[in-house]
Amino acid sequence: MSDVSRPSPSGVRTAAVIPAAGRGVRLGPGAPKALRALGGTPMLIHAVRAMAASNHVSLVIVVAPPEGSAEVKSLLDAHALPDRTDFLVVPGGATRQESVKLGLDALPPGYGVVLVHDAARPLVPVDTVDGVIEAVRGGAPAVVPALPLADTVKEVVPGTVPGEPEPVVATPERARLRAVQTPQGFDRDTLVRAHDTVTGEVTDDASMIEQLGLGVVVVPGHEEAFKVTRPLDLVLAEAVLARRRLNDGF
Repeated sequence: MSDVSRPSPSGVRTAAVIPAAGRGVRLGPGAPKALRALGGTPMLIHAVRAMAASNHVSLVIVVAPPEGSAEVKSLLDAHALPDRTDFLVVPGGATRQESVKLGLDALPPGYGVVLVHDAARPLVPVDTVDGVIEAVRGGAPAVVPALPLADTVKEVVPGTVPGEPEPVVATPERARLRAVQTPQGFDRDTLVRAHDTVTGEVTDDASMIEQLGLGVVVVPGHEEAFKVTRPLDLVLAEAVLARRRLNDGF
């Protein structure tokens, strides 16, 4: 792992933070979700490579399970990663929010754009990564890739017992809704301020920027940037990876 102060080709350095400290209980017992194999390679390695595939990303910080930092560092060292990209591994916290904050704390000076990417989205295409970075460099304090919804969405009163009927209270206008993905991109100072200011639990980092009263913009996401959460998602991810290998010849 080399000097982390290397400038990016365009002069504005970009780093990616990948929180990978979760257990992934919805995938069942076994290794943490980020370390589950996809095409014979841990999902985390796919996610790291997806960030490093962008010529704009010169540093990737992996936030590992607190007791697994050495294992994750060994994992990165054991797999072929781009020489032009630097990699750091830091121990994470009890929540995703804490882990992202620890990743930000480890970020060296000089990086003006920060991506936050789910390790469980291993197949995000590089064009999506670049689109997010370009929008931040264009002046947006926070950028999220997203897709229009294919299904009608109902707002309900959540049930107290699993499986019980839930009353519908509203049907939001689908044309105004988007399914948000990662990497989410941020002006570094804005994201640091958000993590220093917002104390309540949030579902994504962009929500913290919203709580500061700042604007968040959406750019096109990609159908292959889906989150691997359940066993069926692994089947789909394996199919996407197999198609890529067939088309790309690797």
